[in-house]
Amino acid sequence: MRVGAFVLAAQFPGQGHGEALHRAVRSAEIAEESGLDAVWLAEHHFVPYGVCPSAVTLAALLLGRTRRIHVGTAVSVLPTVHPVALGEQTALLHLVSEGRFTLGVGRGGPWVDLEVFGSGLDAYEEGFPESLELLMRWLREPRVGAAGPRFRFREVPVVPRPDDLEDRSAPPVIVACTSPASVRLAAGHGLPMLLGMHSGDEEKAEMVGLWRKCALEAGRSPEEVAAAGHVSAGVAQVGDRRQEAAETLTKAMPGWLHQGLSAHVTVDGRIRRMRDPLEYTQLLCDLHPVGPPRLCVDRLAATAERTGITRFALLTEGSGDLAATEDNLRRLGTEVLPLLA
Repeated sequence: MRVGAFVLAAQFPGQGHGEALHRAVRSAEIAEESGLDAVWLAEHHFVPYGVCPSAVTLAALLLGRTRRIHVGTAVSVLPTVHPVALGEQTALLHLVSEGRFTLGVGRGGPWVDLEVFGSGLDAYEEGFPESLELLMRWLREPRVGAAGPRFRFREVPVVPRPDDLEDRSAPPVIVACTSPASVRLAAGHGLPMLLGMHSGDEEKAEMVGLWRKCALEAGRSPEEVAAAGHVSAGVAQVGDRRQEAAETLTKAMPGWLHQGLSAHVTVDGRIRRMRDPLEYTQLLCDLHPVGPPRLCVDRLAATAERTGITRFALLTEGSGDLAATEDNLRRLGTEVLPLLA
């Protein structure tokens, strides 16, 4: 089982942007010290839900600050960037880190980001498959051209070549999936899924089942399908008692969720219903490893058994406090991970 930290660089009420980003960097450093497998970095624009606007930029910093741990984006929002630019950045980080970087991509939402970056609503509603296909060609082929509805350019050489490591490996890519359409798209490319922390084990198991079916239908081998490294996102808060750990989150997270989620602005004025922040926090406490180490182990093991997923990206900054986040990561590494072995 591989357990990593999911880092949002969340700006809690009363905090500045620098404080949130400092906690994000420290989370990665402590995650490595504590023996976690990976750090997964979120990306958001114009909202305090997360103040990291470029997951690949922060990944570059953290890859330079660390030596062992894997660093991934969760996710880079593909409709707001050019797939070739993201492919070049991915190849660069893959090569200089000697294979420690994973690119996670997603469709994002119908936010004002699409207006600011000039990609438009169509890039979100219709353009994700074209962008993903171009990105994957860039990461797998020596020369690439495009003649699609959105991207059209003459064939050019791929520089740097992402498979130029000694073992000829290409950068791993993972796709955030929230709908059957995105599951089918990821499966068609043979790419593993990142499944959100709002989903329970039953929903995640259904998505894994659909992915397997679609991947096999797309011609993927049974061995490749069986080895897919899907990632389950969640929340982790280690405490001596279940109530204590849950209270840590229910005191801090609702204020952050209300401030962060209510700041989203849709590009076309459509109304987006926001979850009740307290109810959502309580749901996350029920779904994920929140409590004493043994309870956390049992929760992770249950998810793995029900879904077949053995990779986790766990939000550990839910207290909103730097010292508490560092302690949470250390306990996750020293008290939970050994029990999973």
